[in-house]
Amino acid sequence: MCRNHAIFASLFLAFANSFSMAAEPVSFELQVQPIMAARGCSQGACHGKQRGQNGFQLSLLGFDSDFDYAALTKNARGRRVFPASPERSLLLHKATGQAPHGGGQRFAVESDEYRILYDWIDAGLPRSLPNEPTLTSVTAAPTEKFMKPGEKLQFAVTAHYSDGTTHDVTGMSMFQSNEGAIVSVNDKGMMEAGPIPGEASIMARFMNVIATCNVAIPLEGEVPNELYENLPRKNFIDDLVWQKLKSLGITPSEPVDDVKFMRRVYIDIIGTLPKPDEVREFLADSSDNKREALIDRLLDRPEYAEHWANKWADLLRPNPYRVGIKAVLNYDNWIRTSFRQDKPYDQFVRELVTAQGSTWHNGAATLFRDRRSPDEITTIVTQLFLGIRLECAKCHHHPFEKWTQDDFYGFAAYFARVGRKGTGLSPPISGGEEIVLTAKSGSVSHPLTGEKLDPKPLFGEAPAIADDQDPRDALAEWITSPENDYFTQVMVNRVWADLMGRGIVVPVDDLRATNPPSNGPLLNALGKDFRDKQFSLKQLLRTITTSYVYSLSSDPTERNVGDTRNYSRHYRQRLRAEVLMDAMSDITGVPDSFAGMPPGSRAKEIWTHRVTSLFLDTFGRPDPNQDPPCERQEDATVTQALHMMNALDLHNKVISDKARPAVLAGSEAAPDKIAEELYLLVYGRMPDDDERRFAVSLFGDGKDKKVRRQAAEDLLWALVNTPEFLFKD
Repeated sequence: MCRNHAIFASLFLAFANSFSMAAEPVSFELQVQPIMAARGCSQGACHGKQRGQNGFQLSLLGFDSDFDYAALTKNARGRRVFPASPERSLLLHKATGQAPHGGGQRFAVESDEYRILYDWIDAGLPRSLPNEPTLTSVTAAPTEKFMKPGEKLQFAVTAHYSDGTTHDVTGMSMFQSNEGAIVSVNDKGMMEAGPIPGEASIMARFMNVIATCNVAIPLEGEVPNELYENLPRKNFIDDLVWQKLKSLGITPSEPVDDVKFMRRVYIDIIGTLPKPDEVREFLADSSDNKREALIDRLLDRPEYAEHWANKWADLLRPNPYRVGIKAVLNYDNWIRTSFRQDKPYDQFVRELVTAQGSTWHNGAATLFRDRRSPDEITTIVTQLFLGIRLECAKCHHHPFEKWTQDDFYGFAAYFARVGRKGTGLSPPISGGEEIVLTAKSGSVSHPLTGEKLDPKPLFGEAPAIADDQDPRDALAEWITSPENDYFTQVMVNRVWADLMGRGIVVPVDDLRATNPPSNGPLLNALGKDFRDKQFSLKQLLRTITTSYVYSLSSDPTERNVGDTRNYSRHYRQRLRAEVLMDAMSDITGVPDSFAGMPPGSRAKEIWTHRVTSLFLDTFGRPDPNQDPPCERQEDATVTQALHMMNALDLHNKVISDKARPAVLAGSEAAPDKIAEELYLLVYGRMPDDDERRFAVSLFGDGKDKKVRRQAAEDLLWALVNTPEFLFKD
């Protein structure tokens, strides 16, 4: 019996020594933590969640190595690891399924992961190694690839270190596809193209660094090169879109006629429908540049400023119940004045970020009445003006980006000296005046270490800050600097999405490596053009609306019916709530009235979403209780359709004695002329022959006044309850 025990002991020691004799030094940060992340242990669904799992908590995706080292080696009295006998460590028993584990088996005893963790435990759990290098970057191969349906390809990940060495870390990386139906990827990095043509981005994460591969599956069948070469090119937008379509084998739709173009550009630039006389004049114009001339006229109209200021109000304007009525009214007026002046966008942002003074006299200062703390200001500034969503980095490393808590609080330190003096009680709840100023001192500390952080931009060089200077001045300089592509790209992407129905990046304010643009060269070119034209929004609108791509029809072809991101056709959009409400007033000739606003005010002039309107709420204006930037409901719903058909306020507009149907019916106009006028009002076009015949038939002999009015009212009601009216085509 003793002899058997001796033999068993010898075999066990030989087995154990086989690990330690061949073992190479193991790095906790460069090897152990990546394994925990790659095998899901430190992910948000497991031990990386806020309170951990079953008494064991790790930092999310290993962003805090000190925390994780303590969790593995010291917490729970160190019971998770057993250096004297590594194979008996609870860490290995649970991960290999030898002990009950809610997460199941994460790797096998024979795996590289087991060997690395065993060697680390056996070596005495070293926190770091002598002269240990640091991770500097991660690269992927390939970075771009065209694949065929059903094709497989291995995604390789390489880590680069400060000592110049590189290592293949594919096996210790996490993988994810943003379009799994187009291209899937398994936990080993094997990509497989599905049967659906399209594009996908594959993300690989090693530690806290991300690399991506953009994959495209073109449409089957060849398209002659001559087709793309012969497509019209009015400016750089067209060429860049055609290049992308060519690479995917997609062909564009035909351009729209003058009628649809006119309605589209009116809605996009000034948020109104063209009047019948304007339609007739435009259609009668035979000049070659009449579309460009129309765009220039619209950009000079006062409605332009109200329409586009209303869009930015969604992003900036706070709840008056929180900051006071006068402050919000002032803020709204500052936004509208900026658009009336065509204030350069960089100046607009600088004035906002550095705003000081009374919220009753400088509307921009209201931003700092609403957002009280440096961390609150940080999230709105980075999202709006950089397209970077930093909320996650406030508490932990961003799960899909490179941003850390150091980045978040270093940026927040720019706002540490924002001070306030108020004359009202308990600002910002009271409606009293508040003065925003630069305090003599102020600091931001790291929430984990307590270290006071100096102001630091998210990337690039930090502008110098003099002792007597407001740090926000340096921040505004950095945000608007020529080297900051985020600043220009998020703005042009926002405007492009508004005009074209979809952003080059979606969501429009989420620019990151793991959310790549559908057309990177186009986004870059638009940003450069915006900067070269002194950040003029009017010039940006002109560049986009004069392109040939902007004029494409929404009607699909066989080779673009599945395209929803490359602008091979126009993407229809439901009219914005305020545009639709004003259109109903213009069509019927019956104006709306709003509480607290002068008679004749239009919906796009409303200064706060607190102004009551069932129509605007139904058609998706933001929730007034929501903090900016506010999201709009842009989808068409059954509730909206029912409201258009049955709402009493709309019914009263149509049947009013002062409404267009009553006025037209009471005139000497023939039924076909009445029908023509209503079609021009609602659709911006003439009725076709069938539509005209049907409309005229509603009037009977056209002599009975009651029948004429009823026919005109019925026709108008029918026209406004169609997709052609409700959608921008």
